[in-house]
Amino acid sequence: MGLGGCILLIGGGAILAFATDWQMDTVNVSLVGWIMMLVGLVGVFVYMSIARRRRMVVPPTTTTVVSDDEHRYR
Repeated sequence: MGLGGCILLIGGGAILAFATDWQMDTVNVSLVGWIMMLVGLVGVFVYMSIARRRRMVVPPTTTTVVSDDEHRYR
């Protein structure tokens, strides 16, 4: 799941938890919203930790180039 999916889960969960007043006998809609927000937050943290590992910078190896033109005409 990408970062967009995690943000979508957080937003949908917040809507279910705070902006609805639905009453169902079998499902607590507010609890489902809180669970969706929690899963979205965990997903954001996991995504960020994976993205941080991908961005590790490896210093490039440098090579010294000696021009033959300088040594040829002496």
